Order: sequence, then C-alpha cells, then structure tokens
Amino acid sequence: MTAEERRVLETVLGHHFEKPDRLERALTHRSHRQNTSGIDNERLEFLGDRVLGLVASQHLFESSPGWEAGQLSKGLARLVSASSIHAAAQRLKLGEYLLLGPGEEKTGGREKKRLLADAYEAVVGAIYLDAGLPAAAAFLRRSLLDPALAGGVEGLERPDHKSALQEWLQQRSLGGAAYRVRSESGPEHRKTFEVEVWHKGRKLSASEGLSKKEAEQAAARLALEALLQSSEIA
Repeated sequence: MTAEERRVLETVLGHHFEKPDRLERALTHRSHRQNTSGIDNERLEFLGDRVLGLVASQHLFESSPGWEAGQLSKGLARLVSASSIHAAAQRLKLGEYLLLGPGEEKTGGREKKRLLADAYEAVVGAIYLDAGLPAAAAFLRRSLLDPALAGGVEGLERPDHKSALQEWLQQRSLGGAAYRVRSESGPEHRKTFEVEVWHKGRKLSASEGLSKKEAEQAAARLALEALLQSSEIA
C-alpha cells in the first residue's frame, strides 16, 4: 500500500494510524503471505470480532431499554451478521485495498463476502490496538451500527429476506440477485412501490410495499420460497 493510498483510506475510515503497519496488516489476507513476511490479518480479525461484539452489545442495550435478554440476543446476531459486516466493508470499499495472493486475486477475492467481513473486523482490531476502545467504538458506530439501525432497533426483529436469499444463492455459487423498481404509484406522501427480483436474466418474483425496502423484502421472500419449492421438486 502506498502512502497516498493509506492517506485516502484513513480519511474514509476516519482514523489516522499512529502505527501504519497495523492498517496494512489488517488488509493482508493469508494468501498474500507467500510473497511477504508471513504476517496476515487473522489475529487482528479475532480481536476485532470481540471488540465488535462488546461495542454492538452495549449500543443495542442502550438503544432498546424495553427489550428482554432473548430479544437482545437475536437483535445482536442480526446486527453483527456476516451480511451486515459485509455491507459495511463494501461501503468503505475495503476490497480495493486488500492484499491478496495471485490465486485469490484471480478468483475475485476482492468481492468475496467472507474476505471483506474478515478485513473489516481486522480493521476494528487494528484501530483498537492503535487508539483504544473509544476510537474503535466511534468507528463501529459510524461505519456499521448507525447505518444498520437507521430505521430503528425494531427493524432487527423483522426477518431479513434479502440476506436470506443472497446467502441461499451464494451457498450454491449462483451469484447475487438484482432488485428493480417496476413502478411507483399513489400520492407523494403515501407511494406504493412495485419491485421485481431478477437473477441472471430471469425474473424470480415481484411484490409491492409502501417503501422500496418493504417491497424488496417482500419480493425477496417470494423469490426464496419459489427457489426452495423448485429445488425440492428437482
């Protein structure tokens, strides 16, 4: 990583590293070891995962005073899920900065969900080591917790059909689904959106909702149900 690349990424992350090598290590996948000194981001990922769990638990605890322990556990699992962390890594464009071996580079490692999620957690660990818990917590709030809870903690109790559909497709190496708004109708203050789910040129489903997000979730649920039914028949 060049000094300019590091400066740009530090600006995106909102943290200037006292020891820049920590950031580079956080972005070094184990496949890159054969070309370097053998240092990768797995230990930092381990640490970052624990920091994330602590900070997210406290954030959720304070944001939902009426929730019981069972609700908190389920909400936390959704909040720190691989899909949620992957989305945060994508927003930060961490894939552009990953240090990968030739094999991972050729197989699209910069877009792989697990690699990006691991890199994000490693960055959390690196910030924690570099500046302590307050700095790591501030980064987590900016990049993951606040975006995930933008619609309120109640959203964590609703099923995430989009993530379920995405994971079903990825587990079978089928790529991702695309969502298209087919139409908008009704007055400005109460619009109805119709959204379609497409996969490799095939429309899987369509549904309506009072927001794009609601329509996408409903369409994803129908798409997954159709896929599950067709796979059972096959």
